[in-house]
Amino acid sequence: MKKIPAPFFDIIALSLPRGLAFGDNPPIDAWLSDNEISCAALTRNVNSGCFGTIILRRRTDGVWGLLNRNEFIASEDEAQVLIQHYLNNPSFPSPVPSGIRRHLPLSKLGKRTPSEVFKALASPKRRLGAWMLNQLYLALPSPDVNWVPDCQTGNFHTRLWEAHLLAIFREQGLLVTQPKVSPDFHITNRYGAEAWVEAVTANPAERYEHFGAAPVPPPATLHERLLGTAGERFARTIQSKLDKHYEAIEHVVDKSFILAIADFHAPSSMLWSREALVTYLYGLPEYPFGPDAELLINLQDRKSLLSGRSNGLFCSTVAAHLSAIIFTNACTVPKLSRVPISGGATLEGYRYLRFGEFFDDSPGALRGMPFMFDVASSEYGNLWPNYSYEPWSAEVEVFHNPFAAHPVPVELLPEATHWREIGGIIKRQQFHEVSILRSQTLILKSDAKIPALDELLTATYEDCEVCL
Repeated sequence: MKKIPAPFFDIIALSLPRGLAFGDNPPIDAWLSDNEISCAALTRNVNSGCFGTIILRRRTDGVWGLLNRNEFIASEDEAQVLIQHYLNNPSFPSPVPSGIRRHLPLSKLGKRTPSEVFKALASPKRRLGAWMLNQLYLALPSPDVNWVPDCQTGNFHTRLWEAHLLAIFREQGLLVTQPKVSPDFHITNRYGAEAWVEAVTANPAERYEHFGAAPVPPPATLHERLLGTAGERFARTIQSKLDKHYEAIEHVVDKSFILAIADFHAPSSMLWSREALVTYLYGLPEYPFGPDAELLINLQDRKSLLSGRSNGLFCSTVAAHLSAIIFTNACTVPKLSRVPISGGATLEGYRYLRFGEFFDDSPGALRGMPFMFDVASSEYGNLWPNYSYEPWSAEVEVFHNPFAAHPVPVELLPEATHWREIGGIIKRQQFHEVSILRSQTLILKSDAKIPALDELLTATYEDCEVCL
């Protein structure tokens, strides 16, 4: 058996029903069997000092399943004997349980013609991203029957968003299930708080090939940026889901209902579109930074989008059945590589640079603070000391509906940035010390010269990919 780093075990643990919900028994070491079929972690209770084990084994379809979990082992030596028993003895993949649908191989195309973005995952510089996407797919409890063909072809980004959401939820220790055809996920925390979540993407009016598309610059004026096309696309996307009346479905009635939205409506639009979503939800075309590192919005300010559509979805009871919106502008292919690379995985021959702007909470600040990091550096991983690598939830924001019939408690998604009404004001409260406003990822050959930050912010590179 071979020892594996903690971030690698965290990726495998995303397959556990509650993901990284280790509670008082966090892993202190982890190993993989030589045939990579079995995995084990040694845990230790932070209060009693008791040792424990988590043993996982792959099924015949590649999915990791929990084989054994023990939290009451008296000594480390006894725990090690148990781990070696599972990892050193000859083993074979476990059968897929009766009544459980097999996960089809994500790499098997058959007669399907793959999209350009799916084909790009075969590139050596993206092999870690391809591996990561497959791990997330295998961790999905019950993916849609069309998940694999959709991911391989024209609906790649929709399926990528679902995989990303699974990682976001289980990273925060949520019990994630897919018991119904819709909504996509049911999430529950250890205190019993729950919600149904439907994933959706803001798509272009006319389809285009996302991969390699020339970036579309933001609208020329702030007015157009906040109230123009992006806001209209968000509005149409959200309304299309509201029209399905999920709140009337039997298993959703009297439960919190959340829409999770990612933006792909134009090439590179995720670099600038999030402000349009904030504006559409809370009805303010411009907003100031306030004291105490909180972004303030006055609920009483309300205008229409340039299209004439009503603005301020969360300014009245009109959408009371929609409890909240989950949003990230980080649902991209480079994110798939950055997470393992920041956790210590090596990508021989290449390096990933991330550059962009941190959110500046200083009073009166109108722009973000520029940054650039080598994704493999400890300085980058230390931006998130709770993980020491880039977490899936790093850029996640939850926009709460002040008029929700069934509000979502902050504790359900504790590691996200939350926008909530407090005393008639919508306040932005973030979990991570740093918050990245927008960024891109530059893939370089290992021996290439690293550009200066000011050059990165103004130049265009062939291997520079939008990824917040």
